[in-house]
This record gives sequence, C-alpha cells and structure tokens, in this order.
Amino acid sequence: MRRFSGVAPIRSGPHPRSMRDDATRVHRILLNLAAFVIIVAGMRAAAPLIVSFVLALFLTILCSTPLRWMTNHRIPKSVAVLALVLVILALGTVAGGLIATPVVELGRTEAQLDRLFAEQIEAVEATLSDYMVRFGLQSPVLDADELISISPSWMLGLIRELVENLGFILANGFLIILTMVFMLLELSGFPTKVRVALGEADATEARENWEKVGTAVRRYVVLKTIVSIGTGLCVAGLMAVLGVNYPLLWGVLAFLLNYVPNIGSFIAAVPAVLVAWLTMGVGTAVVAAAGFLVVNVVWGNLIEPKVMGYSVGLSTLVVFASLVFWGWVLGPVGMLLSVPLTVMCRIVLGTNESTRWIAVLLGSERSDEITQAIDAEVAVALGKGS
Repeated sequence: MRRFSGVAPIRSGPHPRSMRDDATRVHRILLNLAAFVIIVAGMRAAAPLIVSFVLALFLTILCSTPLRWMTNHRIPKSVAVLALVLVILALGTVAGGLIATPVVELGRTEAQLDRLFAEQIEAVEATLSDYMVRFGLQSPVLDADELISISPSWMLGLIRELVENLGFILANGFLIILTMVFMLLELSGFPTKVRVALGEADATEARENWEKVGTAVRRYVVLKTIVSIGTGLCVAGLMAVLGVNYPLLWGVLAFLLNYVPNIGSFIAAVPAVLVAWLTMGVGTAVVAAAGFLVVNVVWGNLIEPKVMGYSVGLSTLVVFASLVFWGWVLGPVGMLLSVPLTVMCRIVLGTNESTRWIAVLLGSERSDEITQAIDAEVAVALGKGS
C-alpha cells in the first residue's frame, strides 16, 4: 500500500509573481518604445513647425541672459526685447546677404565647372592608361556616370539645399521672431506660474532644471559660435590668398558647417577644394586641402577644447548618432542643432529617477565633471536671479 507524506513536493521553476513582474516590465518597455516611435513619426511629419518652435526656443535661451542684464539695469522689458529683436534681424540680414550673392554667382558657372570636371577626368584617365600600358597592365576605364556623384553639380546641389533651408528660416522669420518675443515676455512671470501650479518644492526643482538646460545650451552655442567664426575667417583668408573664386562663400560655409559635429568640416572642404582643383590646378587644390586640415586641427583640436573648458558631456558615438537622428527628423537645421538638442534631452532625462540610466548611457567619461561645472554655474545664476 502506497503512503503519502503530508509535505507537498517542492516545485522547481520561476515564481508566478516574478513571471508576472517580468511580463509587466516587458510590456512597459514595449509600450515606451511604441510611444517613442509615434512621437518621432509625429515630429518628422510636423518638422517645419517644430523647426520654427525649436529655433524660437534656442533664441529665447540665448537672449535670456542679455534680457536679464538689461532689466537689472532698469531698462524697460519692452525696450530690451525690441533691441534684441533688432540685433537678431540685423545679424540675419547680414548672414543672408553674405551667402546669397556668392551662391548665385557660383550657380552661373555650374555648366563651366562641369565641363572642366569632365576634361580633368579625361586627362586623368589618359594619364593612368599611359602608365598602365608602360607596365604591361590592362588600361583602366573610368565610368563617368559613377564619377558624376562627386561632380560640381552635385556639390552645388548640396550648397543650394543648405541655402534653401536658410531661406526657409528667413521666410518663417516673422513666426520665429514673434514666438521668441512672446517667450521672452512670459519669461519673468513663468517661475510664478510654475510655483503656483507645482508647489514650492517642485517649482524650485523645475527652475534648477531650466537653468541647467539654459546654461548648457548658452555655453555650447556661444563658444561654438566663437570657434566657428574663427574657422570661417581662416578659411576665407586662405582661399583669398590662394586666389580661389568665392572665398567669402567658403568661409561662410565653413562657419555654418562647423556646427555639424564630426563631418561638417569635411563637407565644407570638399566643394572648396574641388573648385580650387578645377580653376587653379592640382597644386592649389593640394595646398587648399592642407590648409583646411591645419585650420580644423588648430581650431577643433587645440583652441576649441581650451575655449569651452570641457566637452558637451556626450560620448563620440552619441554625438554622431544624434547628428544622424536629428538630421533625419528635422532636416539640415536638425543637424546644425543636433548637439544642443541632445544635451537638452540628456539633462531632462537625468532629472527623473526612472530615466536617469538613459542620461548615463548618453554621457561621456567626464560627465560627472561636466555636471558639477554646470551645477556651479546654475548656482551662481540662481543666486543672481533671486
């Protein structure tokens, strides 16, 4: 006769509660990913409107410090905002005039540059064929259809696309400026609204986060602009000394594309060196390429780290990935603003305990030093504002 003990057998395997917790965690992750995809798709569909709003937000962040300085010196807020608007309009007009005229002139010589490019390709093919025949090898054949991808027409198309995006900004300048004006006028009363809506403790935290974002963006944009101006002036001077056509255009192009991380300087150098090769010869093109390399090494690797004091707190991989992502979502303007946009996202993600791990993954090895430096500047700004 079989006997049964009163002790139930021990079951192996995961506990049902832990299985439910794992399933809940997986569902939460999938839901967050789906929400992220939907948000990105919506941003891409509404890119023109978002670009205008983002530009207005960045102008507001940049203008908040001079606005605060003028109001602290008893200048009426309306007068201060009007002065800032006039300065921005003047800078935009000058920038548009600097780049529009040489682009139009360069477009008129597009057919001539294409003809010179075809002649140079034929000369290179003939030279290679001669050398290959001397050594008893088969003569190479250069496919003109494949080489058209680096022709002057393609390069000028990239420049025109950049100018068209700048034209979009100028065409929507009224909307951007108007949005910035309303943001600046609401800036002083915004902390009170946040305090009433969130309470004293949460309002203080929100103010600190806003100051962190503003400090990081202002520091990056202002110092990057200084470095970009130096790079553009050096490139324009180099092209003028070498006698390459449209030196001002190459300087402005180097200034603008210096905001694009990793690949901006290379993109700015290619059309300038190509035009130097077609119009001035191989020797001038080699000197121009070497000059671009020296300028970018000096400004990008020597002067820029000393001017900025520290990096932006993002790993190199994240910087490149942000360039691709924001460029895909918002177009060329997104590429120009990819770094400050990612810095803003990293700071915002770092303020929430549940998303802080994402901010850590986005950061570089020196992120702690950068955070401490930003916190010190925020403490000074909050002390002055209180």
